[in-house]
Amino acid sequence: MRKDRDGGTEWPTLLLIAACYGTWAWATTWLSAAFLPAGIVLTALAITLHSSLQHEALHGHPFRSPRLNHALVFLPLGLLFPYGRFRDLHLAHHRDEHLTDPYDDPESNYLDPKVWRRLPGPVRVLMRFNNTLFGRLTAGPAIGAWVFLRGELRALRAGDAQVRRDWILHAAGLVPVIAWIWMAAMPGWAYLAAAYGGMSVLKIRTYLEHRAHALPRGRTVIIEGQGLLSFLFLNNSLHVVHHARPGVPWYRLPAVYRAGREEYRRRNEGYVYASYGEIFRRHLFRAKDPVPHPLMPDR
Repeated sequence: MRKDRDGGTEWPTLLLIAACYGTWAWATTWLSAAFLPAGIVLTALAITLHSSLQHEALHGHPFRSPRLNHALVFLPLGLLFPYGRFRDLHLAHHRDEHLTDPYDDPESNYLDPKVWRRLPGPVRVLMRFNNTLFGRLTAGPAIGAWVFLRGELRALRAGDAQVRRDWILHAAGLVPVIAWIWMAAMPGWAYLAAAYGGMSVLKIRTYLEHRAHALPRGRTVIIEGQGLLSFLFLNNSLHVVHHARPGVPWYRLPAVYRAGREEYRRRNEGYVYASYGEIFRRHLFRAKDPVPHPLMPDR
């Protein structure tokens, strides 16, 4: 990871972090006072970008010091997810040989077929709905929060000291965030709507980042179009490049992809979309995948 990292301080990332916090502060105060719907939308987008910057930080940007990177982004603008838990679960996800495995990949959206068969009918209907992009945008944040918190409660009950520490730091970070919201022009209910909206936008990124495939290198997507969503996701639309070279900062990913485009497309077995617009057209109301993992034995 370190060899792909820029030397010294990565100023584009540092400046973007400052701009993200500034936008969030402006959206929750002046803009919300002027026109609340616009304040909610811009706050949601700032929360989305902040999550992407947390992703950059856990991969070693903008400083060489993990503690400095942590300090820059640990504030929970999205309210729910502790940065430390995101960091640890995401780094576990980067073991490519386990990608999409329902047990070994913490970010997998698949279920073990045996678990799927035991689910009540209404739950299976909900999970099938969640496998459409529309379902992921609407119900997905709530389902993801439920699954995440259920796992965290199990870990806390089991006495996991690291999980407990991350949640204590998360609670400490919530204090200034909630204090700001308390004093800002944006009402609390509106901030909750913005936080949910931010999680919803993030679900667009994670919707099809990975697929079930016999070869680990064929499991990770390329989305070639560059636009607002690609920016909000800090070019993780070029996801196979990120998995191959996780130390490359976000602003260099497009150039790295262009330099090796044909090799990356060969590497991931042609798992390529032209743009996020294509994904909406193809999968807004039609699931890309089954919920049970198609390559796991069903017995």
